[in-house]
Amino acid sequence: MTSQEMIAFKTTLKQTGSDLINKRIDQAKQMIASAQEAANSEEKSSAGDKYETGRAMGHLEKDMHARQQEENKSELDRLQKVNTGKIYTSAQPGAFIRCKEQSFFIAAGLGKQTINEETIFFLSPLSPIAKLLQGKKEGDIFLFNKEERTILSLF
Repeated sequence: MTSQEMIAFKTTLKQTGSDLINKRIDQAKQMIASAQEAANSEEKSSAGDKYETGRAMGHLEKDMHARQQEENKSELDRLQKVNTGKIYTSAQPGAFIRCKEQSFFIAAGLGKQTINEETIFFLSPLSPIAKLLQGKKEGDIFLFNKEERTILSLF
């Protein structure tokens, strides 16, 4: 892979991550609106406690989705700050790490994703595995899931 191809690949990964997070933010917005609507439509009944409980549950659900939305916005902000236009020689935010068994992209905690028929683990820079990889270089060996992994390429 040429340097330009490496950068283009990482830029594609970053865009994929951004699209996923934006989709999560949109879903959270819809769920907030739905929870608010449910809380507002809860009708008073002769059993006043049921009405209050229903409204409270709607507000709790709305708050939970609002927290999820904020977490996703923070994750998107961290992702946007990642520099994919640089070829790295050690593992750090913005680096792509390929091992025989799996590949990692240190940018955002989005878990296992399949891109161009390749499985890539999107790691938050704050995650334990990203911290374990921090500073590692091509050829370095690390322990992942109780198995040794060798970094075949890193950029």
